[in-house]
Amino acid sequence: MEVEWLILADAAQIAGGKLYLMGGGWDRLTIRRPFPVQQQMAVAASFRVGWNETNMQHRFEIEVADADGVTLGKVAGTFEVGRPTGIAPGQEQRTQIAVGMGVPLKRSGTYVIIARLNGEEGRRFPFSVIGAAGAAPGA
Repeated sequence: MEVEWLILADAAQIAGGKLYLMGGGWDRLTIRRPFPVQQQMAVAASFRVGWNETNMQHRFEIEVADADGVTLGKVAGTFEVGRPTGIAPGQEQRTQIAVGMGVPLKRSGTYVIIARLNGEEGRRFPFSVIGAAGAAPGA
């Protein structure tokens, strides 16, 4: 099983096995008000589930951390992927999640999204936060 991808967005949802994004695919966020700010964002993730890993529960965790490794937000849950009728034996399957969260940003800099599956890190996605003119750098 693997974390196939992570996407940052303003908003995201999964419906009927499809991912719907609004303002998605960014890796740089410009803040136009003084720090600190509470920033709403969404993270969409795709997991590839192997044949032998279907029909059992798996744990996921999506964490947002700053450059110092301090956790700013975390969402955790479980999922289970079954074997649909007619699927070829041995075929992997994709399952997706979309989570929205409010993240406290204290300053400009580099941040990271970390995805874990069953307690093990699967993927990291860095993003930058830039303070626009007039947005104080914060502490």
